[in-house]
Amino acid sequence: MRRAGILMPLSSLPSPHGIGTMGAAAKDFVDFLVKAGQAYWQILPVCPTSYGDSPYQSFSTFAGNPYFIDLDLLAKAGLLQPEEYESIDWESTPGCVNYGALYKKRYAVLHKACARLLAAPPADYADFLAKNAFWLSDYALFMALKDAHNGVCWQQWEEPLRRREPETLAAARAKYAADIDFWQAVQYLFYTQWHDLKAYANAQGIEIIGDLPIYVAEDSVDVWSCPQEFQLDENLVPTEVAGCPPDGFSATGQLWGNPLFDWDAMAANGYAWWVRRIRHLCGIYDVLRIDHFRGFAGYYAIPYGDKTAENGRWRTGPGYALFAAVKKELGSPRIIAEDLGFLTDDVRALLKECAYPGMKVLEFAFDSRDGGDYRPHSYPTNCIAYTGTHDNEPVDGWFGTALPDDIERAIQYLNLTKEEGMNWGMMRGIWSSVADLAVVQAQDVLGLGHEARMNTPATLGGNWCWRALPGAAFLRRLLGFCRLFFFLCVERLDLRHIITGAAVFALQPAGRTGEMQRSRAAGALIICYLCWHLKFLLPMPAL
Repeated sequence: MRRAGILMPLSSLPSPHGIGTMGAAAKDFVDFLVKAGQAYWQILPVCPTSYGDSPYQSFSTFAGNPYFIDLDLLAKAGLLQPEEYESIDWESTPGCVNYGALYKKRYAVLHKACARLLAAPPADYADFLAKNAFWLSDYALFMALKDAHNGVCWQQWEEPLRRREPETLAAARAKYAADIDFWQAVQYLFYTQWHDLKAYANAQGIEIIGDLPIYVAEDSVDVWSCPQEFQLDENLVPTEVAGCPPDGFSATGQLWGNPLFDWDAMAANGYAWWVRRIRHLCGIYDVLRIDHFRGFAGYYAIPYGDKTAENGRWRTGPGYALFAAVKKELGSPRIIAEDLGFLTDDVRALLKECAYPGMKVLEFAFDSRDGGDYRPHSYPTNCIAYTGTHDNEPVDGWFGTALPDDIERAIQYLNLTKEEGMNWGMMRGIWSSVADLAVVQAQDVLGLGHEARMNTPATLGGNWCWRALPGAAFLRRLLGFCRLFFFLCVERLDLRHIITGAAVFALQPAGRTGEMQRSRAAGALIICYLCWHLKFLLPMPAL
Protein backbone atom coordinates (compact mmCIF):
# COMPACT_ATOMS: atom_id res chain seq x y z
CA MET A 1 0.00 0.00 0.00
CA ARG A 2 1.28 3.45 -0.88
CA ARG A 3 2.00 5.58 2.19
CA ALA A 4 3.31 9.05 3.01
CA GLY A 5 5.34 10.68 5.73
CA ILE A 6 7.11 13.85 6.81
CA LEU A 7 10.78 14.48 7.53
CA MET A 8 11.00 16.50 10.74
CA PRO A 9 14.19 16.36 12.85
CA LEU A 10 13.66 16.14 16.60
CA SER A 11 15.92 19.16 17.03
CA SER A 12 13.56 21.22 14.85
CA LEU A 13 10.45 20.80 16.98
CA PRO A 14 9.24 23.86 18.91
CA SER A 15 10.45 24.07 22.51
CA PRO A 16 11.03 26.79 25.11
CA HIS A 17 14.32 25.18 26.16
CA GLY A 18 16.59 25.83 23.19
CA ILE A 19 16.05 22.73 21.04
CA GLY A 20 13.35 20.25 20.11
CA THR A 21 12.89 17.41 22.58
CA MET A 22 10.94 14.20 23.13
CA GLY A 23 8.27 16.00 25.14
CA ALA A 24 4.88 17.55 24.42
CA ALA A 25 5.76 19.04 21.03
CA ALA A 26 6.91 15.62 19.79
CA LYS A 27 3.60 14.03 20.76
CA ASP A 28 1.72 16.98 19.25
CA PHE A 29 3.55 16.30 16.01
CA VAL A 30 2.53 12.64 16.15
CA ASP A 31 -1.08 13.78 16.63
CA PHE A 32 -0.78 15.99 13.56
CA LEU A 33 0.60 13.11 11.49
CA VAL A 34 -2.43 11.03 12.45
CA LYS A 35 -4.86 13.83 11.52
CA ALA A 36 -3.11 14.32 8.19
CA GLY A 37 -3.39 10.63 7.31
CA GLN A 38 0.34 10.09 7.43
CA ALA A 39 2.02 6.78 8.18
CA TYR A 40 5.67 7.72 8.84
CA TRP A 41 7.74 10.23 10.77
CA GLN A 42 11.30 10.42 9.47
CA ILE A 43 13.99 11.91 11.69
CA LEU A 44 17.73 12.50 11.54
CA PRO A 45 20.23 10.53 13.67
CA VAL A 46 19.52 10.92 17.39
CA CYS A 47 23.13 10.31 18.47
CA PRO A 48 25.12 12.96 20.42
CA THR A 49 26.46 15.73 18.22
CA SER A 50 30.12 16.71 18.28
CA TYR A 51 32.27 18.79 15.94
CA GLY A 52 30.16 21.10 13.78
CA ASP A 53 26.93 20.13 15.60
CA SER A 54 26.25 17.53 12.91
CA PRO A 55 24.29 14.37 13.81
CA TYR A 56 26.53 12.66 11.24
CA GLN A 57 29.63 13.41 13.38
CA SER A 58 28.88 11.83 16.72
CA PHE A 59 30.71 10.71 19.86
CA SER A 60 28.84 7.40 19.65
CA THR A 61 26.80 5.45 17.13
CA PHE A 62 24.78 3.83 19.96
CA ALA A 63 24.15 6.67 22.43
CA GLY A 64 21.23 9.11 22.39
CA ASN A 65 21.60 12.89 22.28
CA PRO A 66 21.24 14.36 25.81
CA TYR A 67 19.87 17.60 24.33
CA PHE A 68 16.70 15.76 23.28
CA ILE A 69 15.82 14.83 26.88
CA ASP A 70 12.72 16.83 27.77
CA LEU A 71 13.12 18.84 30.97
CA ASP A 72 9.39 19.15 31.63
CA LEU A 73 9.11 15.36 31.64
CA LEU A 74 11.98 15.18 34.11
CA ALA A 75 10.13 17.62 36.35
CA LYS A 76 6.96 15.54 36.05
CA ALA A 77 8.98 12.50 37.15
CA GLY A 78 10.24 14.39 40.21
CA LEU A 79 13.82 14.61 38.96
CA LEU A 80 13.83 18.39 38.49
CA GLN A 81 12.14 21.43 39.95
CA PRO A 82 10.74 23.83 37.31
CA GLU A 83 12.73 26.74 38.75
CA GLU A 84 15.95 24.80 38.08
CA TYR A 85 15.58 25.23 34.33
CA GLU A 86 12.71 27.57 33.41
CA SER A 87 14.71 30.71 34.19
CA ILE A 88 17.74 29.68 32.10
CA ASP A 89 18.49 31.75 29.01
CA TRP A 90 19.23 29.16 26.33
CA GLU A 91 20.44 31.98 24.04
CA SER A 92 18.50 30.62 21.08
CA THR A 93 15.89 32.27 18.91
CA PRO A 94 12.52 30.59 18.36
CA GLY A 95 13.66 29.54 14.88
CA CYS A 96 17.30 28.59 15.52
CA VAL A 97 19.25 26.28 17.87
CA ASN A 98 22.25 27.70 19.74
CA TYR A 99 24.38 24.59 20.28
CA GLY A 100 27.11 26.48 22.11
CA ALA A 101 24.70 27.59 24.81
CA LEU A 102 23.25 24.10 25.11
CA TYR A 103 26.73 22.67 25.64
CA LYS A 104 27.45 25.18 28.40
CA LYS A 105 24.12 25.04 30.22
CA ARG A 106 22.25 21.79 29.57
CA TYR A 107 24.55 19.43 31.45
CA ALA A 108 24.34 21.35 34.72
CA VAL A 109 20.58 20.74 34.70
CA LEU A 110 21.00 17.08 33.75
CA HIS A 111 23.48 16.61 36.59
CA LYS A 112 20.76 17.59 39.07
CA ALA A 113 18.27 15.18 37.52
CA CYS A 114 20.75 12.31 37.41
CA ALA A 115 21.83 12.85 41.01
CA ARG A 116 18.22 12.35 42.12
CA LEU A 117 17.80 9.33 39.85
CA LEU A 118 20.96 7.68 41.15
CA ALA A 119 19.96 8.36 44.77
CA ALA A 120 16.93 6.11 44.24
CA PRO A 121 17.40 4.15 40.98
CA PRO A 122 14.20 2.98 39.24
CA ALA A 123 13.39 -0.70 39.28
CA ASP A 124 14.44 -1.14 35.65
CA TYR A 125 17.72 0.79 35.91
CA ALA A 126 19.99 -2.20 36.57
CA ASP A 127 18.34 -4.09 33.70
CA PHE A 128 18.98 -1.13 31.37
CA LEU A 129 22.68 -1.12 32.29
CA ALA A 130 22.97 -4.86 31.74
CA LYS A 131 21.20 -4.90 28.36
CA ASN A 132 23.30 -2.02 27.03
CA ALA A 133 26.63 -2.96 28.60
CA PHE A 134 28.07 -3.86 25.16
CA TRP A 135 28.33 -0.15 24.35
CA LEU A 136 27.31 1.85 27.42
CA SER A 137 30.25 1.03 29.66
CA ASP A 138 32.85 2.22 27.15
CA TYR A 139 30.74 5.23 26.16
CA ALA A 140 30.35 6.46 29.75
CA LEU A 141 34.07 6.04 30.38
CA PHE A 142 34.89 7.82 27.11
CA MET A 143 32.71 10.81 27.98
CA ALA A 144 34.10 10.96 31.52
CA LEU A 145 37.63 11.00 30.10
CA LYS A 146 36.71 13.70 27.60
CA ASP A 147 35.42 15.85 30.47
CA ALA A 148 38.63 15.21 32.39
CA HIS A 149 40.67 16.31 29.33
CA ASN A 150 38.62 19.47 28.68
CA GLY A 151 36.91 17.95 25.68
CA VAL A 152 39.98 17.34 23.50
CA CYS A 153 40.04 14.47 21.00
CA TRP A 154 41.06 11.10 22.43
CA GLN A 155 44.05 11.16 20.06
CA GLN A 156 45.55 13.80 22.39
CA TRP A 157 45.16 11.77 25.59
CA GLU A 158 48.04 10.09 27.40
CA GLU A 159 49.43 7.13 25.49
CA PRO A 160 48.21 4.45 27.94
CA LEU A 161 44.67 5.81 27.62
CA ARG A 162 44.90 6.12 23.84
CA ARG A 163 45.94 2.49 23.60
CA ARG A 164 43.48 1.34 26.26
CA GLU A 165 46.01 -0.41 28.44
CA PRO A 166 43.96 -2.57 30.88
CA GLU A 167 45.53 -1.32 34.11
CA THR A 168 45.14 2.30 33.02
CA LEU A 169 41.47 1.75 32.09
CA ALA A 170 40.77 0.07 35.43
CA ALA A 171 42.33 2.99 37.29
CA ALA A 172 40.30 5.47 35.21
CA ARG A 173 37.05 3.63 35.93
CA ALA A 174 37.77 3.88 39.66
CA LYS A 175 38.88 7.51 39.55
CA TYR A 176 35.95 8.74 37.47
CA ALA A 177 33.27 6.43 38.84
CA ALA A 178 30.89 9.28 39.68
CA ASP A 179 31.21 10.78 36.20
CA ILE A 180 30.67 7.37 34.64
CA ASP A 181 27.51 6.95 36.70
CA PHE A 182 26.27 10.32 35.41
CA TRP A 183 26.78 9.48 31.74
CA GLN A 184 25.05 6.13 32.17
CA ALA A 185 22.12 7.80 33.92
CA VAL A 186 21.83 10.33 31.07
CA GLN A 187 21.42 7.48 28.60
CA TYR A 188 18.78 5.88 30.81
CA LEU A 189 16.82 9.14 30.75
CA PHE A 190 17.19 9.46 26.99
CA TYR A 191 16.07 5.95 26.17
CA THR A 192 13.22 6.00 28.68
CA GLN A 193 11.78 9.07 27.00
CA TRP A 194 12.55 7.77 23.52
CA HIS A 195 10.77 4.43 24.03
CA ASP A 196 7.77 6.26 25.51
CA LEU A 197 7.57 8.54 22.47
CA LYS A 198 7.96 5.66 20.03
CA ALA A 199 5.27 3.65 21.83
CA TYR A 200 2.95 6.67 21.63
CA ALA A 201 3.56 7.00 17.90
CA ASN A 202 3.21 3.28 17.17
CA ALA A 203 -0.03 3.06 19.14
CA GLN A 204 -1.52 5.57 16.71
CA GLY A 205 -0.23 3.86 13.60
CA ILE A 206 2.78 6.12 13.06
CA GLU A 207 6.10 4.42 12.35
CA ILE A 208 9.45 6.11 12.79
CA ILE A 209 12.16 6.10 10.12
CA GLY A 210 15.56 6.52 11.74
CA ASP A 211 18.90 7.26 10.17
CA LEU A 212 22.20 5.37 10.23
CA PRO A 213 25.24 7.38 9.09
CA ILE A 214 27.58 4.97 7.31
CA TYR A 215 30.69 6.44 8.97
CA VAL A 216 31.57 7.41 12.53
CA ALA A 217 33.60 10.38 13.76
CA GLU A 218 37.32 10.02 14.46
CA ASP A 219 36.70 11.51 17.91
CA SER A 220 34.25 8.82 18.95
CA VAL A 221 34.10 5.96 21.40
CA ASP A 222 33.56 3.69 18.39
CA VAL A 223 37.06 4.31 17.02
CA TRP A 224 38.74 4.56 20.44
CA SER A 225 37.25 1.30 21.74
CA CYS A 226 37.50 -0.71 18.48
CA PRO A 227 40.57 0.60 16.59
CA GLN A 228 41.04 -2.79 14.92
CA GLU A 229 37.85 -2.20 12.93
CA PHE A 230 39.24 0.91 11.19
CA GLN A 231 42.04 1.79 8.79
CA LEU A 232 44.53 3.19 11.30
CA ASP A 233 48.32 3.11 11.30
CA GLU A 234 50.57 1.92 14.12
CA ASN A 235 50.06 5.28 15.87
CA LEU A 236 46.24 4.90 15.70
CA VAL A 237 46.05 7.68 13.10
CA PRO A 238 43.79 7.18 10.03
CA THR A 239 45.62 6.35 6.83
CA GLU A 240 42.79 7.56 4.59
CA VAL A 241 39.45 9.24 5.32
CA ALA A 242 35.98 9.37 3.80
CA GLY A 243 34.47 11.84 1.37
CA CYS A 244 33.11 12.30 -2.14
CA PRO A 245 34.96 13.19 -5.33
CA PRO A 246 34.62 16.48 -7.22
CA ASP A 247 31.37 16.80 -9.20
CA GLY A 248 29.01 19.39 -10.59
CA PHE A 249 28.10 20.49 -7.07
CA SER A 250 31.66 20.92 -5.74
CA ALA A 251 34.86 21.46 -7.73
CA THR A 252 37.01 20.12 -4.87
CA GLY A 253 34.66 17.35 -3.69
CA GLN A 254 33.52 16.77 -0.13
CA LEU A 255 36.08 16.01 2.60
CA TRP A 256 34.14 14.38 5.44
CA GLY A 257 37.23 13.30 7.37
CA ASN A 258 35.74 10.13 8.91
CA PRO A 259 38.04 7.13 9.44
CA LEU A 260 37.42 4.32 6.96
CA PHE A 261 36.46 0.80 7.98
CA ASP A 262 38.94 -2.04 7.69
CA TRP A 263 36.61 -4.25 5.70
CA ASP A 264 38.99 -7.22 5.67
CA ALA A 265 39.20 -7.23 9.47
CA MET A 266 35.42 -6.88 9.73
CA ALA A 267 34.87 -9.76 7.33
CA ALA A 268 37.11 -11.97 9.45
CA ASN A 269 34.76 -11.65 12.45
CA GLY A 270 31.54 -11.89 10.46
CA TYR A 271 30.93 -8.13 10.46
CA ALA A 272 30.06 -8.39 14.16
CA TRP A 273 30.41 -4.64 14.75
CA TRP A 274 27.92 -3.87 12.00
CA VAL A 275 25.51 -6.56 13.18
CA ARG A 276 25.55 -5.03 16.68
CA ARG A 277 25.00 -1.57 15.22
CA ILE A 278 22.09 -2.49 12.99
CA ARG A 279 20.48 -4.68 15.68
CA HIS A 280 20.56 -1.76 18.12
CA LEU A 281 19.13 0.77 15.69
CA CYS A 282 16.44 -1.58 14.41
CA GLY A 283 15.44 -1.95 18.06
CA ILE A 284 14.80 1.77 18.47
CA TYR A 285 13.35 2.57 15.01
CA ASP A 286 10.68 0.92 12.88
CA VAL A 287 12.55 1.50 9.62
CA LEU A 288 16.24 2.26 9.17
CA ARG A 289 17.64 4.54 6.44
CA ILE A 290 21.30 3.79 5.74
CA ASP A 291 23.15 6.89 4.60
CA HIS A 292 25.62 6.71 1.69
CA PHE A 293 24.70 3.17 0.70
CA ARG A 294 26.99 3.28 -2.30
CA GLY A 295 29.96 3.16 0.14
CA PHE A 296 29.29 -0.55 0.67
CA ALA A 297 29.91 -1.27 -3.01
CA GLY A 298 32.81 1.13 -3.50
CA TYR A 299 34.04 3.97 -1.34
CA TYR A 300 36.12 7.08 -1.93
CA ALA A 301 39.32 7.18 0.12
CA ILE A 302 41.20 10.47 0.61
CA PRO A 303 44.77 10.63 1.97
CA TYR A 304 44.74 11.65 5.63
CA GLY A 305 45.80 15.28 6.02
CA ASP A 306 44.62 16.46 2.59
CA LYS A 307 42.66 19.71 2.62
CA THR A 308 40.32 18.75 -0.25
CA ALA A 309 38.88 15.56 -1.73
CA GLU A 310 40.61 15.97 -5.08
CA ASN A 311 43.32 13.33 -4.55
CA GLY A 312 41.07 10.50 -3.43
CA ARG A 313 40.66 7.10 -5.06
CA TRP A 314 37.86 4.56 -5.33
CA ARG A 315 38.28 1.33 -3.38
CA THR A 316 36.16 -1.82 -3.19
CA GLY A 317 33.66 -2.17 -0.32
CA PRO A 318 32.30 -5.33 1.31
CA GLY A 319 29.35 -5.66 -1.06
CA TYR A 320 26.59 -8.10 -0.27
CA ALA A 321 28.71 -10.09 2.19
CA LEU A 322 27.97 -7.57 4.94
CA PHE A 323 24.22 -7.66 4.38
CA ALA A 324 24.26 -11.44 4.13
CA ALA A 325 25.78 -11.44 7.63
CA VAL A 326 23.08 -9.01 8.80
CA LYS A 327 20.35 -11.18 7.31
CA LYS A 328 21.80 -14.31 8.90
CA GLU A 329 21.76 -12.74 12.37
CA LEU A 330 18.77 -10.38 12.20
CA GLY A 331 16.47 -11.78 9.52
CA SER A 332 15.19 -9.11 7.15
CA PRO A 333 15.23 -5.72 8.87
CA ARG A 334 13.30 -2.92 7.16
CA ILE A 335 16.01 -0.82 5.51
CA ILE A 336 16.00 2.13 3.11
CA ALA A 337 19.16 2.56 1.04
CA GLU A 338 20.29 6.12 0.40
CA ASP A 339 21.56 5.46 -3.12
CA LEU A 340 22.07 9.07 -4.23
CA GLY A 341 25.20 10.50 -5.79
CA PHE A 342 27.60 8.88 -8.24
CA LEU A 343 26.11 5.47 -8.99
CA THR A 344 27.89 2.67 -10.83
CA ASP A 345 26.82 -0.78 -11.96
CA ASP A 346 28.18 -2.39 -8.78
CA VAL A 347 26.01 -0.10 -6.64
CA ARG A 348 22.92 -0.93 -8.69
CA ALA A 349 23.71 -4.64 -8.48
CA LEU A 350 24.13 -4.46 -4.69
CA LEU A 351 20.85 -2.59 -4.27
CA LYS A 352 19.06 -5.19 -6.40
CA GLU A 353 20.58 -8.10 -4.47
CA CYS A 354 19.61 -6.57 -1.13
CA ALA A 355 16.13 -5.68 -2.50
CA TYR A 356 16.10 -2.53 -0.36
CA PRO A 357 14.11 0.45 -1.63
CA GLY A 358 16.29 3.28 -2.89
CA MET A 359 15.63 7.03 -2.83
CA LYS A 360 14.39 9.45 -5.47
CA VAL A 361 14.79 13.18 -4.83
CA LEU A 362 12.53 15.37 -6.97
CA GLU A 363 14.78 18.44 -6.89
CA PHE A 364 17.48 16.39 -8.63
CA ALA A 365 15.08 15.71 -11.53
CA PHE A 366 15.53 19.25 -12.80
CA ASP A 367 19.12 19.97 -11.77
CA SER A 368 21.28 20.06 -14.90
CA ARG A 369 24.32 19.11 -12.80
CA ASP A 370 22.87 15.70 -11.88
CA GLY A 371 23.02 12.89 -14.40
CA GLY A 372 20.37 10.66 -12.85
CA ASP A 373 16.72 10.38 -13.81
CA TYR A 374 14.64 11.49 -10.83
CA ARG A 375 11.46 12.40 -12.75
CA PRO A 376 8.40 10.86 -11.08
CA HIS A 377 7.19 9.01 -14.18
CA SER A 378 10.38 6.94 -14.07
CA TYR A 379 10.15 5.88 -10.39
CA PRO A 380 9.87 2.18 -9.61
CA THR A 381 7.34 1.06 -7.03
CA ASN A 382 10.08 -0.10 -4.64
CA CYS A 383 11.49 3.32 -3.78
CA ILE A 384 11.04 6.24 -1.42
CA ALA A 385 10.21 9.54 -3.13
CA TYR A 386 11.32 12.83 -1.58
CA THR A 387 10.88 16.46 -2.55
CA GLY A 388 14.27 16.96 -0.90
CA THR A 389 16.31 15.71 2.03
CA HIS A 390 18.09 17.45 4.90
CA ASP A 391 20.95 18.13 2.46
CA ASN A 392 18.71 19.97 -0.01
CA GLU A 393 17.05 23.34 -0.12
CA PRO A 394 13.40 23.41 0.88
CA VAL A 395 11.36 23.60 -2.31
CA ASP A 396 10.75 27.35 -2.08
CA GLY A 397 14.45 27.83 -1.37
CA TRP A 398 15.34 25.75 -4.42
CA PHE A 399 13.19 27.94 -6.64
CA GLY A 400 15.07 30.95 -5.27
CA THR A 401 18.56 29.56 -5.91
CA ALA A 402 18.32 27.12 -8.85
CA LEU A 403 19.38 27.99 -12.39
CA PRO A 404 16.62 29.54 -14.55
CA ASP A 405 16.66 26.63 -17.02
CA ASP A 406 16.28 24.14 -14.15
CA ILE A 407 13.33 26.07 -12.77
CA GLU A 408 11.67 26.17 -16.18
CA ARG A 409 12.08 22.39 -16.53
CA ALA A 410 10.28 21.89 -13.22
CA ILE A 411 7.47 24.27 -14.16
CA GLN A 412 6.88 22.61 -17.52
CA TYR A 413 7.13 19.04 -16.24
CA LEU A 414 4.76 19.45 -13.27
CA ASN A 415 2.58 22.27 -14.62
CA LEU A 416 3.50 24.41 -11.62
CA THR A 417 1.67 27.64 -10.89
CA LYS A 418 2.05 30.37 -8.31
CA GLU A 419 -1.65 29.99 -7.52
CA GLU A 420 -1.17 26.40 -6.42
CA GLY A 421 2.20 27.18 -4.83
CA MET A 422 5.51 25.78 -6.03
CA ASN A 423 5.90 23.76 -2.83
CA TRP A 424 2.46 22.16 -3.19
CA GLY A 425 3.06 21.41 -6.84
CA MET A 426 6.35 19.66 -6.11
CA MET A 427 4.76 17.64 -3.33
CA ARG A 428 1.95 16.74 -5.72
CA GLY A 429 4.65 15.44 -8.07
CA ILE A 430 5.89 12.76 -5.68
CA TRP A 431 2.46 11.96 -4.22
CA SER A 432 1.16 11.12 -7.69
CA SER A 433 4.08 8.78 -8.46
CA VAL A 434 3.95 4.99 -8.02
CA ALA A 435 6.54 5.08 -5.20
CA ASP A 436 5.54 2.94 -2.23
CA LEU A 437 6.38 5.82 0.12
CA ALA A 438 6.51 9.58 -0.41
CA VAL A 439 8.22 11.79 2.20
CA VAL A 440 8.21 15.59 2.26
CA GLN A 441 10.23 17.95 4.41
CA ALA A 442 8.30 19.79 7.11
CA GLN A 443 9.77 23.01 5.67
CA ASP A 444 7.94 22.32 2.41
CA VAL A 445 4.64 21.77 4.18
CA LEU A 446 5.20 25.09 5.98
CA GLY A 447 6.13 26.89 2.75
CA LEU A 448 9.57 27.94 4.00
CA GLY A 449 12.59 28.84 1.91
CA HIS A 450 16.37 29.03 2.09
CA GLU A 451 16.29 30.38 5.65
CA ALA A 452 14.99 26.98 6.81
CA ARG A 453 17.58 24.81 5.04
CA MET A 454 18.87 22.15 7.43
CA ASN A 455 22.31 21.52 5.95
CA THR A 456 24.52 22.64 3.10
CA PRO A 457 27.00 19.80 2.44
CA ALA A 458 30.74 20.56 2.61
CA THR A 459 30.18 23.73 4.63
CA LEU A 460 30.70 24.59 8.30
CA GLY A 461 28.58 26.96 10.35
CA GLY A 462 24.87 27.70 10.18
CA ASN A 463 23.84 24.08 9.65
CA TRP A 464 21.51 21.84 11.71
CA CYS A 465 19.96 24.87 13.41
CA TRP A 466 16.49 25.32 11.89
CA ARG A 467 13.51 25.09 14.24
CA ALA A 468 9.80 25.38 13.60
CA LEU A 469 8.19 28.36 15.27
CA PRO A 470 6.24 27.55 18.43
CA GLY A 471 2.57 27.93 19.11
CA ALA A 472 -0.70 27.24 17.40
CA ALA A 473 0.49 28.79 14.13
CA PHE A 474 2.88 25.88 13.65
CA LEU A 475 0.16 23.24 13.87
CA ARG A 476 -2.37 25.33 11.92
CA ARG A 477 0.02 25.63 8.99
CA LEU A 478 0.78 21.95 9.15
CA LEU A 479 -2.89 21.05 9.14
CA GLY A 480 -3.13 22.81 5.78
CA PHE A 481 -1.21 19.78 4.57
CA CYS A 482 -4.47 17.87 4.56
CA ARG A 483 -5.76 19.85 1.60
CA LEU A 484 -3.69 18.01 -1.02
CA PHE A 485 -2.73 14.75 0.63
CA PHE A 486 -5.51 12.71 -0.95
CA PHE A 487 -3.58 12.83 -4.23
CA LEU A 488 -1.33 10.17 -2.75
CA CYS A 489 -3.60 7.21 -3.26
CA VAL A 490 -6.51 8.12 -5.55
CA GLU A 491 -5.96 4.83 -7.36
CA ARG A 492 -5.89 2.64 -4.23
CA LEU A 493 -8.08 4.37 -1.69
CA ASP A 494 -8.66 2.84 1.70
CA LEU A 495 -10.75 4.17 4.59
CA ARG A 496 -7.96 6.33 5.96
CA HIS A 497 -7.45 8.03 2.63
CA ILE A 498 -11.18 8.60 2.29
CA ILE A 499 -11.25 10.16 5.76
CA THR A 500 -8.37 12.45 4.85
CA GLY A 501 -10.04 13.33 1.56
CA ALA A 502 -13.25 14.31 3.34
CA ALA A 503 -11.25 16.54 5.65
CA VAL A 504 -9.53 18.11 2.68
CA PHE A 505 -12.81 18.92 1.00
CA ALA A 506 -14.33 20.31 4.16
CA LEU A 507 -11.38 22.57 4.94
CA GLN A 508 -11.15 24.20 1.52
CA PRO A 509 -11.80 27.94 1.43
CA ALA A 510 -13.91 29.25 -1.40
CA GLY A 511 -12.09 29.33 -4.71
CA ARG A 512 -9.61 26.58 -3.85
CA THR A 513 -11.52 23.62 -5.25
CA GLY A 514 -10.67 24.68 -8.80
CA GLU A 515 -6.94 24.15 -8.31
CA MET A 516 -7.67 20.71 -6.86
CA GLN A 517 -9.02 19.50 -10.21
CA ARG A 518 -5.48 18.68 -11.39
CA SER A 519 -3.76 15.29 -11.44
CA ARG A 520 -6.71 12.84 -11.41
CA ALA A 521 -8.44 14.82 -8.64
CA ALA A 522 -11.97 14.88 -10.13
CA GLY A 523 -12.80 11.35 -9.05
CA ALA A 524 -11.31 11.92 -5.64
CA LEU A 525 -13.40 15.06 -5.20
CA ILE A 526 -16.55 13.07 -5.85
CA ILE A 527 -15.50 10.59 -3.18
CA CYS A 528 -14.68 13.44 -0.82
CA TYR A 529 -18.06 15.05 -1.44
CA LEU A 530 -19.88 11.82 -0.63
CA CYS A 531 -17.75 11.29 2.44
CA TRP A 532 -18.49 14.81 3.61
CA HIS A 533 -22.18 14.09 3.51
CA LEU A 534 -21.45 10.97 5.57
CA LYS A 535 -19.29 12.90 8.03
CA PHE A 536 -21.25 11.62 11.01
CA LEU A 537 -19.46 8.31 10.38
CA LEU A 538 -15.98 9.81 10.05
CA PRO A 539 -13.69 11.46 12.61
CA MET A 540 -12.71 14.89 11.28
CA PRO A 541 -9.46 16.70 12.15
CA ALA A 542 -9.86 19.66 14.48
CA LEU A 543 -8.40 23.06 13.63
